[in-house]
Amino acid sequence: MHITAEHTLLVISVLLLLSIIGGKTTSKWGVPTLIFFLLVGILAGSEGVGGIPFDDMHTAQFIGITALNFILFSGGLSTEFHSIRPVLSTGLALSTLGVLLTALSVGIFVHYLLGFSLPEGLLLGSIVSSTDAAAVFSILRGRGVGLKGALRPVLELESGSNDPMAYFLTISLTAVVKEGHFPVGELLALFIKGFIIGGAMGYCTGKFSLWLINRINLNSLGLYPVLLMALALFSYAATEFFGGNGFLAIYICAVILGSSNFIHKRSLIQFYDGVAWLMQIILFLTLGLLVFPSKVLAVGWQGLVISAFLILVARPIGVFGSLAFNKANRRSKLFLSWVGLRGAVPIVFATYPKIAGIAQSDMIFNLVFFIAVSSVIVQGTTLPAVAKMLHLTVPGRAKRRTGSDLEFIDPTMSVREEVVLPHHAVVNGRRIVEINFPKTAKILLVVRGKDYITPVGSTVLRGDDRLLILAENERAFSLAMQSLGMVH
Repeated sequence: MHITAEHTLLVISVLLLLSIIGGKTTSKWGVPTLIFFLLVGILAGSEGVGGIPFDDMHTAQFIGITALNFILFSGGLSTEFHSIRPVLSTGLALSTLGVLLTALSVGIFVHYLLGFSLPEGLLLGSIVSSTDAAAVFSILRGRGVGLKGALRPVLELESGSNDPMAYFLTISLTAVVKEGHFPVGELLALFIKGFIIGGAMGYCTGKFSLWLINRINLNSLGLYPVLLMALALFSYAATEFFGGNGFLAIYICAVILGSSNFIHKRSLIQFYDGVAWLMQIILFLTLGLLVFPSKVLAVGWQGLVISAFLILVARPIGVFGSLAFNKANRRSKLFLSWVGLRGAVPIVFATYPKIAGIAQSDMIFNLVFFIAVSSVIVQGTTLPAVAKMLHLTVPGRAKRRTGSDLEFIDPTMSVREEVVLPHHAVVNGRRIVEINFPKTAKILLVVRGKDYITPVGSTVLRGDDRLLILAENERAFSLAMQSLGMVH
C-alpha cells in the first residue's frame, strides 16, 4: 500500500484524538494521563494492533529534544522569579546535588546487581536521575490536590532545573563508556563551561527577548507566538553551538520572561501551555511507537528491582542528602522523595547510548523504559494519598494561586476602584507594559471618551482615561496607583 500524506495525517489525528479523549477519561480513575499517551503509542507500534514500524533512534531523539525545549520553555514562562526566590537554594540543591546523589546510588546498585561496569551503571543512574514534575502537576491538578507552604515552588524550580544536570551526566558518561576512560578533570571543566555559558546565554537571550518583544510592534498578533518560538529555539541552539548547556539556557530565558511584563503575556502563556501539552503527547506517542514491549518485559524483574531501589532508596538519598542542612521539615522531605516521578525525559536520554553504539545500550534503553513507566504508575497513582497522609494538602478554597492564575479576573480580589488619570498624567503616552504595574492588580477596562478598551500590555494610556482597577488588597492598589504616578 502506498502511504500518502493524507494517510499519515489521518493516523496522526486519530492518535492525538485517542490520547486526549482517553487520557481525560482515565485521569478520573487516578491513572496518570501521560501513561495513556504512551499506551496509545505502544498499541500503534510494531508489536501493537496498529503495526506501525518505527525504530529510528535519531528521529525519536530529535523529536524528544525539540519537545523538551518547548516543555521547559512553557514551564519557565509560567514561573515568576519572586515565587521561587525564597526556595532558590532548596530547588538548586535538589536539581544538582540531589541528581548527582541519585545517579551515584543507582549506578553503584546496578553495578553490583547486573554486573555492569561502574561507568555503565553510572550511565544508567544518570539517565534516570531527573524527575518529571510536569507529570506531578498534571496529577495534582487533575485530582484537585493543593500543597502546603513552599512545596509547589520547590517542585517547579526542581523540575525546570534538574534536566540540565541529568543531560550533562548522560552525555559525559556516554562518552566515558564509549572511549573507555574516566577523565575527571575534563568532565569537571566541561561541567563548569556548560553551566557558565548556559546561564550567561539564558540570561542574555531572556533580556534580549524581553526588549525585542516589547519594541518590535508587529502588525499581526499571530506573529508574536512565532517570534517567541524563534527566540526560545535560538536560546537553546546558540548555547549548544558555543558549548553551553542549552536546556539550562532556555529555562533561564523563559523564567526571565515569565517574571517580567511583556506584550500579550497572558495569551502567549496560554498558547505555550497548549504547545507544551501537544509536545508531551507527541513525545509519549513517539516513545510508545519506538519501544518493543517484548524486549521491555524480558528485563522486567531487573527493572522492577531497580525501580524499587530508585523510589525507596536512591531518591530519598538524593533528597535528604542534598537538603541535609535545609530547614524543611521531615514530612516535606518525605513527600519530595516520593514525588520523584520519572517521565519521558529519561527515555529520551536513553537514546544517546543507543546512537553511540554502546554494548549495553539495548538493555539500558529497555530498563529505563520499564523504570519510567513503573515510576509514573506507582508514584503517580499514590501521590494524592501520600500528600494527604503526610498532612501536606490544603482545602480547595485555600489553594495557592500562581502568577498565571492572576492574569484572569479573580472574583476574590477585594479592591475594585475606578480612577481617572490626570490630564497631564506622568504615564501619558506610555504603554501598560512599561509602567511596572503590579502583578497583584489588573486594569480591567479603559474608558476613553465613548470608547471602551480592553487593555493589553501594548495599550497606550492617555490623560483623562478612566481605568477600572482590580487589586488583591489595599497595598496592591497603592502600588498600582504609584505605577500610574498617582499618590494613594
